[in-house]
Amino acid sequence: MMTPASNKTLCLATIAAVLLYFEPPSAVCPFTTTLAQKENNESVTSNEKPIVLLWFWPLGVKFDFTTQQKNKPVLLLWFWPKNKTFDFQDCKTLFKIDSCHLTDDRSLYSRAHGVLVFHRAIKDDLSNLPTLPRARFQRWIWFNMDSPTNTRTIAGIEGLFNLTLSYRKDADIHVRWKLALKKNTDEDFVLPKKERLLCWTVDSNDVHTKSKERYNYYRELVKHIKVDVFNSSSDGSLKGENYFLNISSCKFYLSFENSIHRDYITETFNGPLAAGTVPIVLGPPRRNYEDFAPGTSFIHVNDFPDAATLAESLLRLDKDNEAYMRYFNWRKFYTARLHLTEEKHEFAQAICQACHHVSINKVYRAVPHLYKWFLL
Repeated sequence: MMTPASNKTLCLATIAAVLLYFEPPSAVCPFTTTLAQKENNESVTSNEKPIVLLWFWPLGVKFDFTTQQKNKPVLLLWFWPKNKTFDFQDCKTLFKIDSCHLTDDRSLYSRAHGVLVFHRAIKDDLSNLPTLPRARFQRWIWFNMDSPTNTRTIAGIEGLFNLTLSYRKDADIHVRWKLALKKNTDEDFVLPKKERLLCWTVDSNDVHTKSKERYNYYRELVKHIKVDVFNSSSDGSLKGENYFLNISSCKFYLSFENSIHRDYITETFNGPLAAGTVPIVLGPPRRNYEDFAPGTSFIHVNDFPDAATLAESLLRLDKDNEAYMRYFNWRKFYTARLHLTEEKHEFAQAICQACHHVSINKVYRAVPHLYKWFLL
């Protein structure tokens, strides 16, 4: 049997190891109310959850309390896309994604459930890809946000990957800024103040020298209507919130893609939708755009036989406010999120989506004909 002296010793030892510990009273260490609690008329009930602060590690033995982190799948980012780094905690802050252990530490390769490989960074001889054996549970993810026109063909990679991450709707991990259903349909849309009729954000040097379809169409359009050009190469006001403020000041905005391919519909389309402006789109067919947004939310250049006819229609809409406002009827039911405009976050959404995917999808598969699928 324990003597009163030994009881006291055990209680003192407990206090020395644990600074604050609420638990039900016991015969060994009876529960006592502190002087501060008596003075403040506070009490501590026996059913409170214990709060423990370990003041010293006993005998130098340490325990890892990050078991929750250990239970998460590891996603290894093999290359930083275009060397644009960001804090991995941004996935939780910006997208509420915290379901994997994101890392760029290559020493964790053998433990990684997913290895995210940015296509542009792969060397032609594949010498900068992992060389260690691949674990049975590990999946390599082909990461490419470029269109087929701008995608370099690299020999020898077709049988390397298990998953695809792309803007393509049929990719394993489909990345896009999507419209969301509106929670409060009674909330009215307020049109931003309009100071310009038609705008475009582009490198001003390219509009007169490049020969791609979007530049050719622009040069024909400006013969019939004024287009305010925001110079993307030098105008610092096009960063962050100012990017959306500039677009919102325009009634219409040229959302011209740099190449025309299925599903290749980028932030140049999301920008005006989110800012409260009508996009004039040049890209894949109208039906493809309608996979991602209501058909009454934009104007497609293919709706008109030529640029002159489009210009005439825009000038009429400029004078007919009722007809113009019909392009915003979709806002009764949907909202468009402002996409990230900081350089460091260019690929953040894609990387975070990959994190989410590996945490919920454990199916192992292979992509034997990568280019056959992507270059269609």
